[in-house]
Amino acid sequence: MQNVIIFGASGHGSVVLDCLEKEGKYNIIGFVDSFKEKGFKINGYQVLGNEIDLPFLISRYNIDGGIVAIGDNWTRKIIVDRILKISPNFNFVNTVHPKAILGKDILIGCGNVFMPGSIVNANSIIHDFCIINTNSSLGHDGIMDSYSSLAPSVCTGGSLKLGRYSAISLGVNIVNGVEIGQHSVIGAGSLVVDHFGDNVIAYGSPARIVRKRTVGEPYLSTPKKQQFYKLESIDDVESNLSI
Repeated sequence: MQNVIIFGASGHGSVVLDCLEKEGKYNIIGFVDSFKEKGFKINGYQVLGNEIDLPFLISRYNIDGGIVAIGDNWTRKIIVDRILKISPNFNFVNTVHPKAILGKDILIGCGNVFMPGSIVNANSIIHDFCIINTNSSLGHDGIMDSYSSLAPSVCTGGSLKLGRYSAISLGVNIVNGVEIGQHSVIGAGSLVVDHFGDNVIAYGSPARIVRKRTVGEPYLSTPKKQQFYKLESIDDVESNLSI
Protein backbone atom coordinates (compact mmCIF):
# COMPACT_ATOMS: atom_id res chain seq x y z
CA MET A 1 0.00 0.00 0.00
CA GLN A 2 1.42 3.37 -1.04
CA ASN A 3 2.20 6.03 1.57
CA VAL A 4 0.54 9.32 0.66
CA ILE A 5 0.21 12.83 2.09
CA ILE A 6 -2.52 15.42 1.73
CA PHE A 7 -1.65 19.04 0.92
CA GLY A 8 -4.15 21.31 2.66
CA ALA A 9 -5.50 20.66 6.17
CA SER A 10 -8.79 22.55 5.69
CA GLY A 11 -12.40 21.41 5.57
CA HIS A 12 -11.87 20.36 1.96
CA GLY A 13 -8.82 18.42 3.14
CA SER A 14 -11.02 16.50 5.58
CA VAL A 15 -13.36 15.46 2.78
CA VAL A 16 -10.43 14.33 0.63
CA LEU A 17 -9.10 12.42 3.64
CA ASP A 18 -12.48 10.68 3.95
CA CYS A 19 -12.38 9.72 0.26
CA LEU A 20 -8.88 8.25 0.64
CA GLU A 21 -9.81 6.33 3.78
CA LYS A 22 -13.01 4.91 2.28
CA GLU A 23 -11.19 4.00 -0.94
CA GLY A 24 -8.69 1.94 1.05
CA LYS A 25 -5.91 2.00 -1.53
CA TYR A 26 -3.42 4.20 0.31
CA ASN A 27 -1.73 4.53 3.69
CA ILE A 28 -2.31 8.16 4.72
CA ILE A 29 0.71 9.57 6.56
CA GLY A 30 -0.66 13.04 7.36
CA PHE A 31 -1.13 16.58 6.10
CA VAL A 32 1.18 19.23 4.66
CA ASP A 33 -0.03 22.78 5.24
CA SER A 34 1.61 26.22 5.12
CA PHE A 35 -0.86 27.84 7.53
CA LYS A 36 -1.22 25.35 10.37
CA GLU A 37 1.43 24.63 12.96
CA LYS A 38 3.44 21.44 12.70
CA GLY A 39 1.90 18.83 15.00
CA PHE A 40 -1.62 20.26 14.71
CA LYS A 41 -4.11 17.40 14.39
CA ILE A 42 -7.09 17.20 12.06
CA ASN A 43 -9.32 14.11 12.04
CA GLY A 44 -6.62 12.18 13.86
CA TYR A 45 -3.79 13.00 11.45
CA GLN A 46 -0.93 15.41 12.11
CA VAL A 47 0.29 18.34 10.07
CA LEU A 48 3.81 17.18 9.24
CA GLY A 49 5.14 20.49 7.97
CA ASN A 50 4.84 22.64 4.86
CA GLU A 51 5.89 22.25 1.23
CA ILE A 52 9.47 23.29 1.98
CA ASP A 53 9.77 20.19 4.17
CA LEU A 54 8.73 17.89 1.33
CA PRO A 55 12.16 16.34 0.52
CA PHE A 56 12.67 15.47 4.21
CA LEU A 57 9.12 14.09 4.51
CA ILE A 58 9.50 11.93 1.41
CA SER A 59 12.68 10.42 2.87
CA ARG A 60 11.48 10.20 6.48
CA TYR A 61 8.10 8.58 5.79
CA ASN A 62 8.86 6.82 2.49
CA ILE A 63 6.20 8.91 0.71
CA ASP A 64 5.04 7.47 -2.62
CA GLY A 65 2.73 10.30 -3.62
CA GLY A 66 -0.01 12.66 -2.52
CA ILE A 67 -2.98 14.81 -3.43
CA VAL A 68 -3.64 18.55 -3.27
CA ALA A 69 -6.82 19.17 -1.25
CA ILE A 70 -7.48 22.83 -2.01
CA GLY A 71 -10.89 23.88 -3.31
CA ASP A 72 -9.95 27.06 -5.18
CA ASN A 73 -8.83 26.11 -8.69
CA TRP A 74 -6.15 28.77 -9.16
CA THR A 75 -4.70 28.30 -5.68
CA ARG A 76 -4.54 24.55 -6.30
CA LYS A 77 -2.49 25.24 -9.44
CA ILE A 78 -0.07 27.46 -7.54
CA ILE A 79 0.47 24.80 -4.87
CA VAL A 80 0.99 22.09 -7.50
CA ASP A 81 3.58 24.30 -9.21
CA ARG A 82 5.35 24.85 -5.92
CA ILE A 83 5.42 21.13 -5.14
CA LEU A 84 6.86 20.33 -8.57
CA LYS A 85 9.51 23.00 -8.13
CA ILE A 86 10.59 21.38 -4.86
CA SER A 87 10.11 17.77 -5.99
CA PRO A 88 9.91 17.59 -9.83
CA ASN A 89 8.99 13.90 -9.97
CA PHE A 90 6.32 13.97 -7.28
CA ASN A 91 3.51 11.48 -7.90
CA PHE A 92 0.00 12.97 -7.69
CA VAL A 93 -2.69 10.36 -7.07
CA ASN A 94 -6.42 10.38 -7.77
CA THR A 95 -8.99 9.52 -5.14
CA VAL A 96 -12.37 7.99 -5.98
CA HIS A 97 -14.88 7.64 -3.16
CA PRO A 98 -16.52 4.18 -3.28
CA LYS A 99 -19.93 5.83 -3.73
CA ALA A 100 -18.72 7.67 -6.85
CA ILE A 101 -19.68 6.18 -10.22
CA LEU A 102 -17.25 6.27 -13.15
CA GLY A 103 -18.70 5.32 -16.53
CA LYS A 104 -17.42 3.31 -19.44
CA ASP A 105 -14.33 4.37 -21.42
CA ILE A 106 -13.56 7.52 -19.48
CA LEU A 107 -10.05 8.98 -19.37
CA ILE A 108 -8.66 10.39 -16.13
CA GLY A 109 -5.45 12.34 -15.53
CA CYS A 110 -3.76 12.79 -12.15
CA GLY A 111 -4.56 14.60 -8.90
CA ASN A 112 -8.34 14.43 -9.31
CA VAL A 113 -10.95 14.07 -6.55
CA PHE A 114 -14.23 12.20 -7.07
CA MET A 115 -16.41 12.79 -4.02
CA PRO A 116 -19.32 10.69 -2.69
CA GLY A 117 -22.29 10.52 -5.04
CA SER A 118 -20.41 12.02 -7.98
CA ILE A 119 -21.06 10.55 -11.43
CA VAL A 120 -18.92 10.71 -14.55
CA ASN A 121 -20.72 9.25 -17.53
CA ALA A 122 -19.38 7.31 -20.50
CA ASN A 123 -16.65 8.60 -22.83
CA SER A 124 -15.82 11.62 -20.68
CA ILE A 125 -12.35 13.05 -20.17
CA ILE A 126 -11.10 14.47 -16.87
CA HIS A 127 -7.71 16.11 -17.21
CA ASP A 128 -5.50 16.85 -14.15
CA PHE A 129 -6.28 18.28 -10.68
CA CYS A 130 -10.04 18.53 -11.12
CA ILE A 131 -12.77 18.26 -8.47
CA ILE A 132 -16.05 16.44 -9.07
CA ASN A 133 -17.83 17.30 -5.87
CA THR A 134 -20.55 15.61 -3.81
CA ASN A 135 -23.60 14.48 -5.85
CA SER A 136 -22.42 16.27 -8.98
CA SER A 137 -22.65 14.66 -12.41
CA LEU A 138 -20.77 15.09 -15.67
CA GLY A 139 -22.80 13.97 -18.68
CA HIS A 140 -21.57 11.63 -21.40
CA ASP A 141 -18.69 12.84 -23.59
CA GLY A 142 -17.96 15.69 -21.19
CA ILE A 143 -14.50 17.23 -21.00
CA MET A 144 -13.08 18.95 -17.92
CA ASP A 145 -9.77 20.66 -18.55
CA SER A 146 -7.13 20.75 -15.81
CA TYR A 147 -7.87 22.60 -12.54
CA SER A 148 -11.59 22.90 -13.28
CA SER A 149 -14.31 21.93 -10.81
CA LEU A 150 -17.95 20.98 -10.35
CA ALA A 151 -19.40 22.02 -6.97
CA PRO A 152 -21.91 19.86 -5.05
CA SER A 153 -25.17 18.97 -6.86
CA VAL A 154 -24.11 20.27 -10.28
CA CYS A 155 -25.87 18.50 -13.16
CA THR A 156 -24.48 18.77 -16.67
CA GLY A 157 -25.90 17.48 -19.92
CA GLY A 158 -23.80 15.62 -22.43
CA SER A 159 -20.74 16.99 -24.22
CA LEU A 160 -19.91 19.79 -21.79
CA LYS A 161 -16.53 21.40 -22.45
CA LEU A 162 -15.27 23.10 -19.30
CA GLY A 163 -12.17 25.24 -19.62
CA ARG A 164 -9.05 25.22 -17.48
CA TYR A 165 -9.45 26.84 -14.02
CA SER A 166 -13.20 27.34 -14.49
CA ALA A 167 -15.68 26.57 -11.72
CA ILE A 168 -19.33 25.54 -11.79
CA SER A 169 -20.91 26.52 -8.47
CA LEU A 170 -23.48 24.82 -6.21
CA GLY A 171 -26.60 23.40 -7.81
CA VAL A 172 -25.99 24.63 -11.37
CA ASN A 173 -27.79 22.87 -14.24
CA ILE A 174 -26.20 22.90 -17.70
CA VAL A 175 -27.95 21.74 -20.90
CA ASN A 176 -26.32 19.54 -23.54
CA GLY A 177 -23.45 20.74 -25.69
CA VAL A 178 -22.38 23.82 -23.72
CA GLU A 179 -18.82 25.17 -23.89
CA ILE A 180 -17.36 27.31 -21.08
CA GLY A 181 -13.96 28.96 -21.46
CA GLN A 182 -11.02 29.33 -19.09
CA HIS A 183 -11.02 31.17 -15.73
CA SER A 184 -14.81 31.54 -15.75
CA VAL A 185 -17.28 31.00 -12.89
CA ILE A 186 -20.96 30.07 -13.12
CA GLY A 187 -22.83 31.27 -10.02
CA ALA A 188 -24.79 29.01 -7.68
CA GLY A 189 -28.25 27.82 -8.74
CA SER A 190 -27.91 28.97 -12.34
CA LEU A 191 -29.38 27.38 -15.46
CA VAL A 192 -26.87 27.44 -18.32
CA VAL A 193 -28.31 27.27 -21.84
CA ASP A 194 -25.63 29.21 -23.76
CA HIS A 195 -21.88 29.06 -24.31
CA PHE A 196 -19.59 31.33 -22.28
CA GLY A 197 -16.06 32.45 -23.08
CA ASP A 198 -12.98 33.10 -20.98
CA ASN A 199 -12.70 35.22 -17.83
CA VAL A 200 -16.37 35.86 -17.08
CA ILE A 201 -18.75 35.52 -14.15
CA ALA A 202 -22.26 34.46 -15.14
CA TYR A 203 -25.35 33.50 -13.17
CA GLY A 204 -29.12 33.47 -13.30
CA SER A 205 -31.85 31.42 -14.93
CA PRO A 206 -30.99 31.52 -17.72
CA ALA A 207 -27.39 32.46 -16.85
CA ARG A 208 -26.08 35.75 -18.24
CA ILE A 209 -22.66 37.38 -18.01
CA VAL A 210 -22.50 39.72 -15.02
CA ARG A 211 -18.96 41.00 -15.45
CA LYS A 212 -15.45 40.10 -16.46
CA ARG A 213 -13.23 38.15 -14.08
CA THR A 214 -9.50 38.48 -13.46
CA VAL A 215 -7.17 35.48 -13.37
CA GLY A 216 -6.89 34.15 -9.84
CA GLU A 217 -9.84 36.10 -8.44
CA PRO A 218 -11.19 34.06 -5.50
CA TYR A 219 -14.72 32.74 -5.65
CA LEU A 220 -15.10 30.45 -2.61
CA SER A 221 -15.10 32.96 0.25
CA THR A 222 -18.34 34.24 1.77
CA PRO A 223 -19.80 37.49 0.37
CA LYS A 224 -18.92 39.35 3.59
CA LYS A 225 -15.27 38.40 3.25
CA GLN A 226 -15.09 38.52 -0.54
CA GLN A 227 -12.22 40.57 -1.90
CA PHE A 228 -11.22 40.93 -5.52
CA TYR A 229 -7.56 40.67 -6.24
CA LYS A 230 -5.30 38.90 -8.66
CA LEU A 231 -3.30 35.97 -7.32
CA GLU A 232 -0.23 35.18 -9.38
CA SER A 233 2.17 33.51 -6.96
CA ILE A 234 2.37 31.56 -3.74
CA ASP A 235 3.32 34.79 -1.96
CA ASP A 236 -0.02 36.28 -3.02
CA VAL A 237 -1.84 33.22 -1.74
CA GLU A 238 -0.14 33.34 1.63
CA SER A 239 -0.91 37.04 1.94
CA ASN A 240 -4.57 36.88 0.97
CA LEU A 241 -6.10 33.43 1.44
CA SER A 242 -6.51 30.88 4.20
CA ILE A 243 -6.48 27.49 2.49
